[in-house]
Amino acid sequence: MLTPRNVFRFLAITEAITWLCLLAGMFVKYGVGTTELGVQIAGPIHGVAFISYCLATFVVGIDQGWSRGRLVLGLFSAVPPLMTVWFERRVERLGGLDDAWHSRHDSPTAAQRAVCWLLRHHRQAIVGFVVAVAALTGLALLVGPPASS
Repeated sequence: MLTPRNVFRFLAITEAITWLCLLAGMFVKYGVGTTELGVQIAGPIHGVAFISYCLATFVVGIDQGWSRGRLVLGLFSAVPPLMTVWFERRVERLGGLDDAWHSRHDSPTAAQRAVCWLLRHHRQAIVGFVVAVAALTGLALLVGPPASS
């Protein structure tokens, strides 16, 4: 079931696992120096997971009424390895993740009403999500990886 809690937990764990895979690939590439295949495979997969997690953080955070600070922390948690899992568990423990979507057509903010529209038009929302992830991933690939010093 696509509850805010389940969606966010799944993507937080997925982002952390793909981070670990990328780190393993980087170890093999730079530490052992044998192949860069792990980075070539795990890098794009992690990029998609990272972008998916960030988009879901916005939607779930708006729906669940997170403060701006909590939302920023949720986005930042995608940068250090495994922090998305820590953040998801922390928000869960503090009561910031529910099994019910809170956004309604008469919600007080335009952002919550937009989330309500996404929930009511889930097929269009899924297509939009896939297109957004693909576009942002394409942009990231175009820009290239962070420059090494």
